[in-house]
Amino acid sequence: MGKPTGFLEYKRLNRNDIAVLNRIKNWNEFHEPITENEIKTQAARCMDCGVPFCHMGLMLNNVASGCPLHNLVPEWNDLIYKGRFKDAFERLIKTNNFPEFTSRVCPALCEGSCTEGLNKEPVLIKGIEEFIINLAYEKGWLKPNPPKIRSGKKVAVIGSGPSGLAAADELNKLGHLVTVYERADRIGGLLMYGIPNMKLDKNLVQRRVNLMSEEGITFITNTEIGKDINAAELLDNVDAIILCSGSTKPRDLEVEGRDLNGIHFAMEFLANNTRCLLNNNFNDSNFISAKDKNVVIIGGGDTGTDCVATAIRHGAKSVTQLEILPQPPINRAENNSWTEWPKTLKVDYGQEEAIEIFGKDPREYCQMTKRIIGKNNQVIGMETVEVNWQKDDLGRFIPVEIPNTLKTRQVDLILLAMGFTGAEEKLIEDFGIKLNRPILSSKLDSKDFVTNQEKVFVAGDMRRGQSLVVWAIYEGRKAAQFCNDFLKSK
Repeated sequence: MGKPTGFLEYKRLNRNDIAVLNRIKNWNEFHEPITENEIKTQAARCMDCGVPFCHMGLMLNNVASGCPLHNLVPEWNDLIYKGRFKDAFERLIKTNNFPEFTSRVCPALCEGSCTEGLNKEPVLIKGIEEFIINLAYEKGWLKPNPPKIRSGKKVAVIGSGPSGLAAADELNKLGHLVTVYERADRIGGLLMYGIPNMKLDKNLVQRRVNLMSEEGITFITNTEIGKDINAAELLDNVDAIILCSGSTKPRDLEVEGRDLNGIHFAMEFLANNTRCLLNNNFNDSNFISAKDKNVVIIGGGDTGTDCVATAIRHGAKSVTQLEILPQPPINRAENNSWTEWPKTLKVDYGQEEAIEIFGKDPREYCQMTKRIIGKNNQVIGMETVEVNWQKDDLGRFIPVEIPNTLKTRQVDLILLAMGFTGAEEKLIEDFGIKLNRPILSSKLDSKDFVTNQEKVFVAGDMRRGQSLVVWAIYEGRKAAQFCNDFLKSK
């Protein structure tokens, strides 16, 4: 521990952000940098606990607790406090392939399990992580390091999201010849097109892809396996395949009026927006605009928040976010004990912006859509009711409509952000994979990352279902280990 009394002397310094009215004018990241002295002070708050839950990465009562990557948080906090920045960087990348991504988009499971957070505010782990990796790029510590010896084994990674990139990175370090296939026009998957630019600058994604290319990984875009390349032929021409195509089937809304124009899945809205931003800075109309529209987003989570922030930057007339679940409590509930992730009410950047612009939190809880109203095949409104969650005869909680709560809303654009139901079946069928929902595996043990096809492995959201970027990186790393063991056995 760098400073034994640090946690008693210093308070948490929350990140300063660019003012809402300024940041919504562009698509840039909006966090203000933290100075070197400030980051040392924040690192000094780390207690170097006897049992550091921040990096245990376990599921407790079906709730994530600590970092799945088992980041050596107390170690690099101590090194930062002592000014040994390069050593801290080397500790950080031992467990995390892409700290520049997780430090921006991860909800910080580590901080949710921080011992300091039991009585006070947790250590600023996420901010310290970002400082370390930003400094590493600035100082040139992170540079291409291709393997000195190649195994001659060929591995195809299908999908270039965080799990695919992590698997490719690990296998390349082990000397295998890795090719990553991506059906979109840019590498990055969710990192490129699922997360808005103001949350994760796409130059950072491309910078990492460029570095991986220099280390020997081959990236092929605009290529869909099963369509542009036959799956069976690919299987014959490589020694192993890792499927990392994500959980990309969005959950739909089955109500009257769903087929009207003006209703879109959230990922369609976000992906087209980022693509137009990168291609020509919105100099064409190939995106779904929320300008001057009354926007309703159905669903919460990070995707719903990103839709709120994106619609505000378009110049939406109003933004409402409907959630079917009850509002989370302000403080931890009795059944949500530390060190579990705190399931409490949080105001993310999108809600913060909506409060500033429209004067209220855009979220309305316990709301269920009854039907969507249209005119000339275009959505103009919707009907919703309030619900109460009650147990049915089997003990399951179900939403029950509250009488006399029917409400008609004026709507011009509806965005569906209700999560995803699993992987697309075509790729699975092309490879002859048996699907055991929600785990794509022929075995009950979800930790083996194998399928019924000897040469085919699986990782990320495609295997575990919709999850976080940090879990996807963990999945890619683990799948690479199993794949490497297989290649060595051959």
